[in-house]
Amino acid sequence: MNFTLTFAPLLPLLWLSALGVAGLVLIAISAFARTRGWWLRGLALALLLASLSNPTLRHEDREALNDIAVAVIDRSQSQLAGERMKQADETETALKSAAATLGDTELRVVTVQSGLNPQEDGTRLFTALNRALSDIPPERFAGALMVTDGQVHDVPPDAAKSGINGPVHGLLTGSQNERDRRVVIEQAPRFGIVGNAQILRFRVDDVGGGGQPIDVAIKLGTGTPQSLTVTPGVSAEVPITLDHGGQNIAEIVAPPMPNEISLENNRAIAVVEGIRDRLRVLLVSGEPHPGERTWRNLLKADASVDLVHFTILRPPEKQDGTPINELALIAFPTRELFVEKLDQFDLVIFDRYHREAVLPEAYIMQIARYVNEGGALLVAAGPEFAMNDGLYSTPMADVLAASPTGEVLDGAFRPKMTKPGTRHPVTGGLPGGEVTTPTWGKWFRVVETTAPETETLMSGLADSPLLVLSRRDEGRAAQLLSDQSWLWARGYDGGGPQTELLRRLAHWLMKEPDLEEEALTGRQLGRELTITRRTMADKAEPVTVTAPSGAASTVALTEKTPGLWQGSLKVDEAGMYALNDGKLQAVAAAAAGDAREAQDILATPAKLAPIAKATGGGVAWLEDGVPRLIKISGDRQMAGAGWLGLKANGAYRVTAVSEVPLFASLLALGALLLAFCLMWYREGH
Repeated sequence: MNFTLTFAPLLPLLWLSALGVAGLVLIAISAFARTRGWWLRGLALALLLASLSNPTLRHEDREALNDIAVAVIDRSQSQLAGERMKQADETETALKSAAATLGDTELRVVTVQSGLNPQEDGTRLFTALNRALSDIPPERFAGALMVTDGQVHDVPPDAAKSGINGPVHGLLTGSQNERDRRVVIEQAPRFGIVGNAQILRFRVDDVGGGGQPIDVAIKLGTGTPQSLTVTPGVSAEVPITLDHGGQNIAEIVAPPMPNEISLENNRAIAVVEGIRDRLRVLLVSGEPHPGERTWRNLLKADASVDLVHFTILRPPEKQDGTPINELALIAFPTRELFVEKLDQFDLVIFDRYHREAVLPEAYIMQIARYVNEGGALLVAAGPEFAMNDGLYSTPMADVLAASPTGEVLDGAFRPKMTKPGTRHPVTGGLPGGEVTTPTWGKWFRVVETTAPETETLMSGLADSPLLVLSRRDEGRAAQLLSDQSWLWARGYDGGGPQTELLRRLAHWLMKEPDLEEEALTGRQLGRELTITRRTMADKAEPVTVTAPSGAASTVALTEKTPGLWQGSLKVDEAGMYALNDGKLQAVAAAAAGDAREAQDILATPAKLAPIAKATGGGVAWLEDGVPRLIKISGDRQMAGAGWLGLKANGAYRVTAVSEVPLFASLLALGALLLAFCLMWYREGH
């Protein structure tokens, strides 16, 4: 009936209480003394106290409010396995229909995806539920229905502190009899020394399998896969040798087993960054000059460089009477350096060297052989390079692309990049060189040479080649045709990027992948595979990308900066992607869109069961059918065989209120006066 009785006392409650106590004491004394009419006094006192309490009869017009249930639908990566997504779709439809037939019930549906950003990896159903609850009054919340495979990664550890004021039910997709095989990498180095073996430890887990030994394929980059027999559940180790600096990709692939739920986790990727132990550099200075100290300081400043530096202070044929022990601390170990240990150096630098008797022609031939067989040579030339006894008049000319004309050009100039130089990774993007006329400091001398235009990256006075790179058989050579680069290091006229240029030169000479002018690479960024193509050509051809499953797609590339082209492709599979543009081939590693989702994809009730039990909910398998929904009181068990309960809160909204004071009418006043009159009358007779 929605009637309630309320009180609004006319006197303070303390006074009213004191009056009532005093009256009761007097009436009790009268009753004990058997005074005539004592009960009439009690009636009059009761009516007086009731009138002073001012009772009011309150009537409310109420509008019933719907209870609100939340259905959280899991559409994460693990739900793509088998028929799970279909089960989720059908269950969502069934829940909407059931909620509509319950009456006084509103069902709000929340969809959850995984791997949308690094901060929310995995399946976060309770995060989504809490967001939905922030807009629902607690007195109207009826319960949560989570349609998922059970792989939930944010289950509250303490249900009492979760803030969920209602039952949590789990509706599990998938099957109780699922089978799955997955490859788990237990230990993989993040970095490794190039040329050294690194240990990769992994295991293969079989759920529902027989545990028999299987053969897995292990592949490093574009190399030939190797086979290894392993026992499921037992860790195995395999050595991998990094063959280059930068990203090295190892892939482990296990064969599928019958009726497996998913093949996506049958492969695992390990990415190891290859680094060089130490860079061994041999620097030979033909004579003391202002730039010699700059070369030495640059190389010695890098802790990863082992530098062997010799300066020829006086050639053997020069006789000035100065004792040799005053010119050098040790004898020049020419045979040891240029015959026995030459191949141990990663880079050889000749700084303003001209033909001397110190290095016989046979040793110069060793340098040429060293380059042709894969070595790296940098020639920093001064005026002596243009002379008849310069390095170009030795067997080293076979590995040098720039040939001197015999002239040395003197005059102020600012080094600038050629068209090939703007595209080459050694010079492209050098600080200060982004503009047409670089803002680098001036140099004052360049050795005039002739060199192929395609190999000239920087030019100097009168557009004469200044920096020339060349490939010779298996090795590489670079020529810096001026001895003025030290002016940049000293900051003259604003200086220039000498340190960065030398670093890039050294890495290109040693064939680091990041400095290759013709290169094809791919890296995963979020859910996309970014494909990068470096080329000296005017155009980059589309790249064919082959996914681990064998599906192929074509990606068109767009020029981002001169010589650098990029394109992207959405990746849905984990594994090694093969890249091919008709000229170059490469591989790229792509992890799952969400690594936590890929770790374990078997449907399970284990994660939801504790919080379902704590909140009075239940967990049911959808393969047994969608449970019935019923509304029951919140103080009862909310789940049973074949049914799930939603809390009936009985929430309402008051639309109108009417109040009737019981002792503010003439009738009530008359009753009070009548009681007093009867009391007096009885006492008078």
